[in-house]
Amino acid sequence: MNIGQASAASGVSQRMIRHYEKIGLIPAPPRRAGGYRDYAETDVHRLRFIANARDLGFPVSEIADLLGLWGNAARSSAEVRALATARAAELGRKAAALEAMRATLEDLAARCHGDDRPDCPIIERLAR
Repeated sequence: MNIGQASAASGVSQRMIRHYEKIGLIPAPPRRAGGYRDYAETDVHRLRFIANARDLGFPVSEIADLLGLWGNAARSSAEVRALATARAAELGRKAAALEAMRATLEDLAARCHGDDRPDCPIIERLAR
């Protein structure tokens, strides 16, 4: 199948498919006589795996590790679990940081009069 068909089947954009090839997450597919890429169903399955991992917040480096584990029948599920729990912890730290930012902005907005006066705690906070 061509890149458009692989994109439609996997839900991964053509641009990202080319990027994943360039960085080695998916092997470069063979080329047809006209020079077009020729993707197999296994490539589409790999692209879906990558997309699912991205949706769960895994960075490219960890996706490469997960792909290696996925292809290794002798893998230890403990390795997979360790990657998942580390990612979950990192997402928790990011969520806490975002929540703190949201609370700060809400507090500043609540203290801002929002009228024609120039006094604004939001600007004062940003200027610190």
